[in-house]
Amino acid sequence: MEGLYCSKFYIMLACAAFLLTREASAAQHMVGGTQGWDESTDFSSWVSGQTFKVGDQLVFKYSGMHSVVELANESAYKNCDIGSSVDSMNGGNSVVKLNKAGTRYFACGTMGHCDQGMKVKITTVSADSSPSTTSTTSTPSSSSSTTTSASAPSTCRPFGSSSLMAMAVFLVFSMLFIIS
Repeated sequence: MEGLYCSKFYIMLACAAFLLTREASAAQHMVGGTQGWDESTDFSSWVSGQTFKVGDQLVFKYSGMHSVVELANESAYKNCDIGSSVDSMNGGNSVVKLNKAGTRYFACGTMGHCDQGMKVKITTVSADSSPSTTSTTSTPSSSSSTTTSASAPSTCRPFGSSSLMAMAVFLVFSMLFIIS
């Protein structure tokens, strides 16, 4: 009887390890690196060093004079057609989950900022793809603002609170299963 409980425990432990490994592999990308979502950021340089995978998150950090709008398509992105936005975020700290492979377009909703290059094109690949640079941005049509490269790493692989909550629930149910 004790051997049965022990084998159940090891199976539960293996399942928990699998769930934690999967969650921990998702990355958070601080858009713009250490400079954040700002018109002085060189988004082309920033995005060229990133690989975006399904399950990752984009984190936009910005001041009150900025916002984040998701644009409907590449034409809206190229023309800075903020009126065609499919989502709009403000508040200084916006998180976007990359839930499927494909291309998404983001720009600042403040008048003129997109035209000055405050926009980014994100191409997301499937989670099992090998690392490669798959994202690009277009060169700003005007360069009235100074651009500098964000050289510090801007991706972290957190052991998020949702993982801990899932683990806690899993362990409680595992213990109930073992006891019964």
